[in-house]
Amino acid sequence: MAAEPAPESQRIDRFLWFARLARSRSAAQALCEKGHVRLDGRRVDRAHAPVRIGSVLSLPLPAGVRVIRVERLPHRRGPAPEAAGLYRDLTSPPERNPPIDEARGRE
Repeated sequence: MAAEPAPESQRIDRFLWFARLARSRSAAQALCEKGHVRLDGRRVDRAHAPVRIGSVLSLPLPAGVRVIRVERLPHRRGPAPEAAGLYRDLTSPPERNPPIDEARGRE
């Protein structure tokens, strides 16, 4: 049995749902149509915008903005470890609080 050829592009709402970046496909569609998602630096206002391997997406999440680069296009919505392999997170890690100087803290 021959392997299914990889698609060249995929709808952005399907990718967000398959990659588990949105809870449901309708939530992914709403996120895109409200203009909250950026694809390669441009605001997306339609859920059927094509995503390709190498595309960079910016998404607003409760913890802050997340920037990802698409590494693979999925064929299904799989388990979380499989979904995490679809993209590379480019968001810088949160900055740690600088250590408090104990001498300055006491007066």
